[in-house]
Amino acid sequence: MKSEQQVEAALKSYEDVDSWKTVIFLYNAAMKEVGTKLEILNDEFQHVHQYNPIEHIKTRIKTPESIVKKLKRYGYETSIENMVRYINDIAGVRLICSFTSDIYRLAEMIGNQSDLKVLSIKDYIKNPKESGYKSYHMLVSVPIFLSDSVVDTKVEIQIRTIAMDFWASLEHKIYYKFEGNAPEYISRDLRECAKMVSELDEKMLSLNEAIQECILQEENKDKMDDVLENVLGKNG
Repeated sequence: MKSEQQVEAALKSYEDVDSWKTVIFLYNAAMKEVGTKLEILNDEFQHVHQYNPIEHIKTRIKTPESIVKKLKRYGYETSIENMVRYINDIAGVRLICSFTSDIYRLAEMIGNQSDLKVLSIKDYIKNPKESGYKSYHMLVSVPIFLSDSVVDTKVEIQIRTIAMDFWASLEHKIYYKFEGNAPEYISRDLRECAKMVSELDEKMLSLNEAIQECILQEENKDKMDDVLENVLGKNG
């Protein structure tokens, strides 16, 4: 059974409860499930590699006003059924990473989770939007175990660097003020800033790789010194 049909079935099971509250309950539960999984992955990575790929985890449920606007923009009537069927980012989890390499590493780790089903992927890093927006989007479904049923519920995961998130947050605020109709010179300047952000990410990634190489060479040198000292000590 598709996740949309499972949600609709759950709504019928709670006919005495407000449908909107039931749907938001399901999406909140899905958001918590995914958030917990990501925190565990981050903790495991720290345990094994002494490194945290995730700087921050942000979660949010789309507001009713935002959902209605999106449905109207898509040309659909406002209804619970259309909301569940056509709005994929009602529950959202955003992962903020230090480096672009962390993004694809995390995406692979998420894809390997046996109880998460990846429904679609949009790579706006390799293929940025015209505005300059960059981010890695994964639409997943996660099973929510209720008292009498299991409902697969959709969650959108966005993965981006600190620099990408900085740009996207400001771009959203600027366009919100203009209600999507910003003057061309502002759009042009935002695209220029997006290029600067990309260059910064590339530079920081190169710098991190150079630092890791230096650390590795130093560790190898220390190991070699220990070996030589042991050999010379035994020979002496």
